[in-house]
This record gives sequence, C-alpha cells and structure tokens, in this order.
Amino acid sequence: MSERTLLQPSSNSAAHLPFSPAFVHTLGLILLLRLGVELRQSERENVLGQTHGLNLKQELVSSHLRSTKLALHIEDSSLDLQAKLWEPPADKGFVPCVEPGPAHSGPKPAKGYLMVSTNGGLNQMRAGICDMVAIARLINATLVIPELDKGSFWQDASNFSDVFDVEYFIKALANDIPVIKALPPSMKSEPKVLKQFRSWSGVKYYEQEIGRLWLNYKVIKAAKTDLRLANNHLPAEIQKLRCRVHYDALRFAPHIEALGKVIVERLRSAGPYIALHLRYEKDMLAFSGCTYQLSTEEAQELTTIRENTPHWKVKKINGTEQRRNGFCPLTPTEVGVFLKSLGYPESTRIYVAAGEIYGGRERMSGLLSRFPNVMSKEYIATASELAPFFNHSSQMAALDYIVSVESNVFVSSYSGNMARAVEGHRRFLGHRKTISPDRKELVALFDMLDQGLLKEDQNLADVITTMHENRQGAPRKRKGPLKGTKGRDRLRSEEAFYTNPTPDCLCQQSDFPKHVNYEQNYSPQETEREGRQMESGVAVQRR
Repeated sequence: MSERTLLQPSSNSAAHLPFSPAFVHTLGLILLLRLGVELRQSERENVLGQTHGLNLKQELVSSHLRSTKLALHIEDSSLDLQAKLWEPPADKGFVPCVEPGPAHSGPKPAKGYLMVSTNGGLNQMRAGICDMVAIARLINATLVIPELDKGSFWQDASNFSDVFDVEYFIKALANDIPVIKALPPSMKSEPKVLKQFRSWSGVKYYEQEIGRLWLNYKVIKAAKTDLRLANNHLPAEIQKLRCRVHYDALRFAPHIEALGKVIVERLRSAGPYIALHLRYEKDMLAFSGCTYQLSTEEAQELTTIRENTPHWKVKKINGTEQRRNGFCPLTPTEVGVFLKSLGYPESTRIYVAAGEIYGGRERMSGLLSRFPNVMSKEYIATASELAPFFNHSSQMAALDYIVSVESNVFVSSYSGNMARAVEGHRRFLGHRKTISPDRKELVALFDMLDQGLLKEDQNLADVITTMHENRQGAPRKRKGPLKGTKGRDRLRSEEAFYTNPTPDCLCQQSDFPKHVNYEQNYSPQETEREGRQMESGVAVQRR
C-alpha cells in the first residue's frame, strides 16, 4: 500500500528559560557526552598512529581489515538498534488476573435503579462507565444503560449503542450486576434523586451515605461519572470488576471493531508502525492555554474558546509557565525531533491518532520533514468506510483507540485521558511498548536547540534516549499520592487506576523471582512532578 503524508509550524525563537536544575543537569549530560566523543576520537588517532612502522602493503591490509570489521560492527549494531526500537519491555511474568475469586457471588437483590449521565470525551466516559458498574455493585443497584454526553465540546449525538456493544455489555456483567436498557415504565412515577457523587470516594461512602438514599428513593441518577471512585484501597473484587469492564465488557460496537481491525491489518501489512496520539488540537490548546509558536490571532482564538466554555473553570493561564512546567502538548516539530533522537529512521510509518491538527499541514511540516510516512484513518480507510463515522467524534476516537492499542509502539504528545487509557490497556495486554515523553525535560532541551545552544545531532540523541530508557511501559506498581499532600489533594495526586492497573489486575507468575524491583520506572522527583501536574486544574485534560 502506498504511503501518504499529513500535516507543521513556523519556528519562532523560543523564550529564554532560567537555568533550572533540570536545565543544568541536561547540559551537564551533553558536555559529558561531548567529552566522551573527543576522548574516543583521541584514542582512535593514537591507534592509527601506531601503524606508521608498517610497510605500505601491511598498512593497506591492516586498513582493509579494520574497515571490514568496522563495517560489520556498524551493520550488526544498526540491526540491533532497529530491533530494539520495536522491542517491548520485559513483562517480568506479569499476566492479567481479573477473574472473580472463589468467594465471589452473583448480584444481590437490587434495592433500586442507578441511572447515569456520563460527561466528557470518549475515554473519560469509558472510565466513568466502568466506575459506575462497580458502584452499582457496591450499592446493590440495577444499572440502566448510561446516557452519553452530547453537550461536550465535541457535540456528538451518539447513543450508548452507537459506540458500545450493548448486548455484550449486559451479558458480560450478568454475574456481577443486573443491567437493563431502559428504566421500567412502572418506575416513571417513583421518587427519584439526582446526586453528584463525591470524587475519589471509597466503599464506606457508597455503602452508607449513598446506600441510605434507598430508604426514600427507588431511582438514583448520577449527575457526573468522572473520578467518582477511589483509585486505591478498594476491595480486590471491585478492582478486578473495574478491569473486567474496561478491558472486556465495554467493547466497542461491532461496526467500530470491524473497521478498526481493517485499519490495523492494513497498517501491519507493511510492517511495524508507531501510533502517535498527537494531542495538538484546538480544544486541547484552548483548555491548557498553550500558545507556544502560535500567532497573536491564533492565541486570541484559543483564549476566546476557553473563556466561552463554562465548565472550563480556569480562564487566566500563563502559557509560557505551562510549557516550562511540562503541562503543554509537544508540538508536531518537537515530536519529530524526539522520535528522530530515539533512533527511529526516516522511513518509520507513523499513524496519527487525533482529530484535526491545529494549524493544519503547515504546522505538521516539522514532523513531516523528518518522517514523511505520516498517515491517519482518513487516508488508510476509504471515504465510504468512514462515511458512517463522520460527525461522530466518539466513534472516530474509538477507531484511533483500537489502532493505538494494537500498534507496535505507542507515543503520546500529552498525558490526557486517551493517552492514559491506552497506556493502561497496553500494560494489561502484556506491557506493549509505550513511550511517555518527559515533556518538562524535553522542553528545556528544545529551547536550547531553538537558541542555537544545541544541535540536532548524536549528542542530543544520546541525552534524549538515556532520559527515556525507563519510560517505555515496563511493569511497575501504580504510583501513590504526592508526598506531603493531605485530604482531597492527596487523592487527586494519585496515578489514575486505568493508567496502570498493577498490582490489582496484573499479577506476577510464581516462577519469576519476587525480588524483582519493578517500581523504578520513574525517579521520586519525576513522580512528584507528575503529581503536581495532576493537581493542576489546567493540567488535567478532560478528553
């Protein structure tokens, strides 16, 4: 199948950043690398100088042998490097463990009905639905098929059955909770209560405070679904149920699954590919206040969108500060520099899992100049195949989700809801290679690059590669709360359950050594920084 390209920005000079500890640390690494290169060059010259005592024939033979060995070494090294680029991290024997335990019982007699109004984009709604299933079990409720959010930024009129396989959802959960498609007519006149459940709540809150509502009401309607259930300290059966819903019961509708499979097969037929969640879209930039390298008119357009969106609470945002702290999505050009530095060749095929890139093809030029084989679902699928999906952003996003989960490598330019959901799903399926860019450290490097303090060369590549050796989706336990936080802030700073379902839903097989430390993917400083990012109202993207 022929390849096609997509879409980049003009590069204005970056604002000068103060010398932060990350900046100084990175600069030190580069200086050390340069020193190492000079020393190796000096040693090479000394070795070559030792041949001066040979005659011409001996020198030619010796030079030929050295050249042959060097060529073979370079070829072997190149093949090893290419293999490593696509190689997933070792799973250390972790496998899914979500089946109900011996003590599991079927659903108890329902005390009433739980109706649900989801909120947000596709992946925010998916996580919320999974949590509502768990909550229905905690309060002994019959779950009515949830209503999808039709009033969000994306204005998608899809119903639950348009996006998800309703029949399978009901059947798969039959041993956990009763699920019905609509509230029975007899319940229409019964007393109802609209309730906004408290965020990050545990068993006690639902069994007691929400459970008491059954004394006066037959129907409880949840006004919002996102972040209503705690990440940690829940019964094992509830955590495993959440995983069974997320990774099995809540499968996409047959027409979405079918086209998603077709796109994946077409991509795989030409070899391995990277799925890039390039969250450089208008809503994301407006929400986060990120305006780096945008024109004055573009920045004003995004500000207007943010100010006119009622449920985006933070209106005044310092875009420079956002970017400096790693809270902005990487630009297409920055993603291109990043992937090239990791060693991916120009021929690498990149599937862009995103909506319309802000700025169109012009803003994609920096990525395309480094990787011409950039494509999207609009290119791989035919117009007739995609026709049923037009004007349905959730269904389009579901296609991107499927292609991303099944990719050889997944990279996200921003840690929004889709990126976190895909990361967790890929962990569940065997820790498939998932590269998480360290945006704060990278921005310091990219600004030095823009200012001419660095070059896009092997030194930069070595630093970026080393920086991301432990950010490729290897097994680790879910990160706990940010040190020093209390109360609701402590719960808010935890890593989301669906980003990393270990150890609740992934267990290590008994024949693997238990002394393996699989928590060291992130340094304490990195964990703390990401916790601060999760706390920021501007940093948590709602998609």
